[in-house]
Amino acid sequence: MNYEEAVQWIHAREKFKIKPGLKRMEWMMDRLNHPEEKITAVHVAGTNGKGSTVSFLRNIFEGQGLSVGTFTSPYIETFNERISVNGRPIADEELAEVVDRIRPLSEELKHTSLGEPTEFEVITAAALLHFSRLDLDYVLMETGLGGTYDSTNIIHPVLSVITNIGHDHMNILGSTIGEIAGEKAGIIKQGVPLVTGASQQEAAAVLAEKAAECHSPVFWYGKDFHADHLTSGAGRETFRFISESFVSPAWKSSMLGPHQVTNASLAIQAAEVLRHRGAPLERQRYGGAIEKTSWPGRFETIRHKPLTIVDGAHNEEGTGALVETVKRHYSDRRIILVYAALEDKPVEKMLHKLKEVVDVLFVTTFDFPRALSAEDLEELSPVPHTEAVPDYKTAVRKASAQAGDDDVVLISGSLYFISAIRTFLK
Repeated sequence: MNYEEAVQWIHAREKFKIKPGLKRMEWMMDRLNHPEEKITAVHVAGTNGKGSTVSFLRNIFEGQGLSVGTFTSPYIETFNERISVNGRPIADEELAEVVDRIRPLSEELKHTSLGEPTEFEVITAAALLHFSRLDLDYVLMETGLGGTYDSTNIIHPVLSVITNIGHDHMNILGSTIGEIAGEKAGIIKQGVPLVTGASQQEAAAVLAEKAAECHSPVFWYGKDFHADHLTSGAGRETFRFISESFVSPAWKSSMLGPHQVTNASLAIQAAEVLRHRGAPLERQRYGGAIEKTSWPGRFETIRHKPLTIVDGAHNEEGTGALVETVKRHYSDRRIILVYAALEDKPVEKMLHKLKEVVDVLFVTTFDFPRALSAEDLEELSPVPHTEAVPDYKTAVRKASAQAGDDDVVLISGSLYFISAIRTFLK
């Protein structure tokens, strides 16, 4: 099997079907000689901020000279980036080789009572098999959806991180913050410490109860550690990390928005927990790692004339964070937004949030199974100056043509849309 055949076979799996339970993963791990037991993992769940937190923590580890595997989703430019080592995506031939190992197992599973694995289960198994063959210091595993029944929950990590709890995938995870928190809490393991940014009282109560059951120490953002956000400006956030045992000097991050300061703090606290447990981490190297961190599709500048920023704000919390970031950095600019979203998102609520900062809105669509049409989005838009443009490339060209020297072209909505946009513009 070559690379193209491997990717095509993966995408032919049951892409969006949810099949609860870890039985298929357990079966595959057993047949693969338990690769999940051969890695030192940090497990990261949460509604928003997983990818950014993983990126901050990866850079902290790399800044210490450590080797780090990362498993993230979705991909932005190439499929391979989901499985990376020190920021380098898995090579085509390596991906083809691990998929070639997993494919016959998938076919065998298909004829059992468990049924064939989903696309995400196959990718998770491929990542674990690949990482297990390398001499890595840490593997950072990001959940795909929820936690309890997520295929990544087959691992037994040295540390769990839950970034935050918000309203997303409610048709699957639950209709209340408490129910969603219960699913995220599923990654908490017996005796394994938890670092979390969950702030809602209902969510915190659920996490605290599960952590107590598992005798897992919890480190809460806002209680055990926090960030003193000093300034926003000049393309940087400046902050100081504060915990009982460590107060940092002022550090700068090019990941913009107050939410990214929180994500950076979660990563620093994760490093601190591991440091106190014997990991060879030097605090004086944290700052350089934070400043170096970037993550595609998160308030990312991809053009300067006109200033063009892409941000995958795909749910209510992400949209709120985007609006706050625009207010902090571009409150004096005219904002021209190009927007596309999926039908299972609270689009009307998100557009009402965006109305606070958007002057002109171009709604569009893209080639994706659940993408809303430009016309549907136009009907939902509360922005007075809204225009439906069915072709997203034309929408971007129109927005760019309207932008003056001091205007900002903002492109947002689904992360899948951002992936298409980055391919188009780069």
